[in-house]
Amino acid sequence: MGKWLRRSATATLTAAALLGGVALWKGEEIGRLMAVNSLFDPDRIVQNFTHMDRAFLHVPLSAGPGTPLPAADPVPLPRGADDWIAERRITGLVILKDGRITHQSYHLGTSAGDLRISWSVAKSFLSLLTGILIDEGLLDLSDPVTRHVPALAGTAYDGATVEDVLQMESGVAFDEDYFDRNSDINRMGRVLALGGALDDFTIGLADRNREPGGPMQYVSMDTHVLGMVLRGATGRSVPDLMADRLAGPIGLGPAYYLTDGEGAAFVLGGLNMATQDYARLGLLVAQDGRIGDRQIVPAAWIDAATAPTANTAPGSLGYGYQWWVPADARTGEVMAQGIYGQWIYIDRPRDVVVAVNAVDSRFRDPGVTDATIAMFRAIADAQ
Repeated sequence: MGKWLRRSATATLTAAALLGGVALWKGEEIGRLMAVNSLFDPDRIVQNFTHMDRAFLHVPLSAGPGTPLPAADPVPLPRGADDWIAERRITGLVILKDGRITHQSYHLGTSAGDLRISWSVAKSFLSLLTGILIDEGLLDLSDPVTRHVPALAGTAYDGATVEDVLQMESGVAFDEDYFDRNSDINRMGRVLALGGALDDFTIGLADRNREPGGPMQYVSMDTHVLGMVLRGATGRSVPDLMADRLAGPIGLGPAYYLTDGEGAAFVLGGLNMATQDYARLGLLVAQDGRIGDRQIVPAAWIDAATAPTANTAPGSLGYGYQWWVPADARTGEVMAQGIYGQWIYIDRPRDVVVAVNAVDSRFRDPGVTDATIAMFRAIADAQ
């Protein structure tokens, strides 16, 4: 009887331990799902955008201290800038002229050391990495994406090229409405939160609404496919490649990527860095891919990536290789843009960069983008 009781007790404790482990595992998943559901809540959004690593799986991009950007004499902000900062709920603003900081300010309780979520600004940085790897001969714009990712054969991406996904011309049917809980982009977010595999989600996309290379339609999963291509062409993760080819050479400080449950980087929007480092990567574009006397990104790629070559609708924002161009662009004007007011504005002829992080829930309101571009131009003209 005593032996049976001991065995029963042991079995009970083992079962309890297993159940506890399952509860902990499921608890982490539930916690991430709850984080997604409350990510944009007005009373949490500032802290959420500053501490994405508390809620999501992530991997470091760079652990270095970073190279401080030099400062110049401060340049006053143009008229109306204070109201713009308040209305757009800006948390960080860094302005560079000739590679020197002329203005830096942080708002809504944030600070210079905060690592802020990029959202789709991350897409533009992936474009820079792609240009480096193309220059190294590891892939080509004309390559079918299936050459580097055979698992995409038979999916909606079968027949699309590297250039097609760079220009958001894959032809894949995808609902990008962030305010519709049942949209494709929000279904993808739940996969990320629950520790699923974004590769599997992407492979499951089977529908097209146009042929590859046709009209541009903004599909964030095109950027994930680009990340899959870079991994397939090199056998390395995107964070490793980014640290080796970009972060290290230009002196970025600490940064990290959100990841899915398989460890794949959330390349379409999961990059987190200090606002100064967003400005630093903008500077790389402003200075034709150079930092000092070192060519990091081929100048020819900077020109190609920032040209509005995608098949966008007349009168709309132009699009290149994951970079935006105003509809009425001044010469050398280009932007990276993310939801809720993340921006990098670059005026290449003037060597001006404006990096903005924000929590602007009204970013889609009519006139907001035009007014923001007008403010960027006023800032550039004042430098």
